[in-house]
Amino acid sequence: MVSEEEIRQWAHEAEDGYDVEEMKRRGRGRPGRGAEPMQVVAVRLTAEELAAVDAIAEREHISRSEAIRRALAGFAA
Repeated sequence: MVSEEEIRQWAHEAEDGYDVEEMKRRGRGRPGRGAEPMQVVAVRLTAEELAAVDAIAEREHISRSEAIRRALAGFAA
């Protein structure tokens, strides 16, 4: 949950203006995974399939997305 204090701080920051050059240096979004652009793909999984993916991700200390990417890489090999 966002606190009233955080909202006030963000409002003051916006009113003061942003350093555009600093924002450009920081970049936006998630870091890339390679030279080619990534695509988001929606996949429908059953509750059991999703639980299996999540269990693997937790065991390997990786994200759900990374677990799925690794499974696809293994399948394609």
